[in-house]
Amino acid sequence: MEKLFKLKEKGTNVKTEILAGLTTFMTMAYIIALNPNLLTGFDVGSPLWNGVFLATCIASAIGTAFMAFLANQPFVMAPGMGLNSFFAVICGNVAAMLNTDYTSAFQAVLCIILVEGIVFLLLSAFNIRDKIVSAIPLGVRLGIGPAIGLMLMNIGFGSNVGVYAEGNGYSSPFYAMRDFFGAMTPSVLKNSMGAEYTTMVLTVITMFLGLFVTILLSKKGKKSAVLLGMLAASIVYWAGEAIFLHVNPFASLTTASFIPPFKDMVDTTLFKFNFKGFFESGWFTAITLIITFCMIDMFDTIGTLVGTASRAGMVDKNGNMPKMKEALLSDAIGTVAGACTGTSTVTTFIESASGVEAGGRTGLTALTTAVLFLACMFLAPIAAIIPGAATSAALIYVGVLMLQGLKNVNFEDMDQMLPVSVMLIGMPISGSIGHAIGLGLISYTFVKVLSGKAKEVSVLTYVISALFLIKFFAVV
Repeated sequence: MEKLFKLKEKGTNVKTEILAGLTTFMTMAYIIALNPNLLTGFDVGSPLWNGVFLATCIASAIGTAFMAFLANQPFVMAPGMGLNSFFAVICGNVAAMLNTDYTSAFQAVLCIILVEGIVFLLLSAFNIRDKIVSAIPLGVRLGIGPAIGLMLMNIGFGSNVGVYAEGNGYSSPFYAMRDFFGAMTPSVLKNSMGAEYTTMVLTVITMFLGLFVTILLSKKGKKSAVLLGMLAASIVYWAGEAIFLHVNPFASLTTASFIPPFKDMVDTTLFKFNFKGFFESGWFTAITLIITFCMIDMFDTIGTLVGTASRAGMVDKNGNMPKMKEALLSDAIGTVAGACTGTSTVTTFIESASGVEAGGRTGLTALTTAVLFLACMFLAPIAAIIPGAATSAALIYVGVLMLQGLKNVNFEDMDQMLPVSVMLIGMPISGSIGHAIGLGLISYTFVKVLSGKAKEVSVLTYVISALFLIKFFAVV
């Protein structure tokens, strides 16, 4: 392990790295079930759902393993949130356009993901993606980490845990920050939610107890603080379900199947590229979608790598991360693996920050998570019982820590202050790291030009800003 991952050089050890990998996995285990839900319209148990479920586990493991061995970095990959929802929308549109079934449309859109992954492989191999990273101005780089922190807090407080009250006629979930803390009075919310109000109270209490346990353990120097905080939160939630909701939190395990549905994957998603449908959708549409997926994925990945590495002190004095090329190459390989197995774009996950905060500094952290993803093909029901409230506690804690990066921003310099401020508000509201970076770059470019400092902006920054303007405003 020492020779392969250089643990001593990175100031870590096997125990810390494995715990960090487990921590990362627990904070993102939700993707294993959520990704197939989103990509198939919650058609749980169907052959397509089963195929996407296995593709999620396998592609995440492949991309993350390459990150471990090629880049020796603690970052983890999985099908990106936002990108998977966009993928599902495109599938619906293609199905309507070609008057075909959803599975055939799904297989046609997989061709777009395959092309995107191949494009990224070439860009990464020839250092073009690395050059794009280097072209990001210092002010924008400094804001990426804190903006991701706010995004993590927003996910934890606002959208990671949804409590459904369908019995009262509601089809969308109630959320802790928007509905619980935003309600006029507890009575109003209780009348709206009915019996599920107790679940919401348990969720909020669990989330804060998990957060406080994590903070206390962290203040005592425990590197496993995030993992132990999640475990404590899980126990509280399970106990609450049993005592107050009269629900067996482990009931799903009694009827769960631990046999991976490989046949469904072979029949529906494994190398099932519908090139005929892809070409029938039209060249202009296909090219536009490929460019859109590429831009979002590229800057989501760059933002996650730069922001998380900066927080962990894994960058040089110029803010550059070692082995960025290899990390980006691993990300591209993950996307190709995802297309071949049957899922949307695989990208570096912001939840990697939880493992980094737990002490993960090398590829052994990533390898641990990759192994756990593969194990989940057999143990998915166990991962499914981790309550969302426990995950929220970890995301909020890591988000708070990432806000510390604001101390490096010179708020008296408008060239830094404006793009940072735009990203701080843009990232949590838009839900997209890539879009927020695009807004930051556009803001930076306009401030420089309008203040007579146009020559200080690199050509590549102009190009990227122009591409984002086209993406945001061009109607096709």
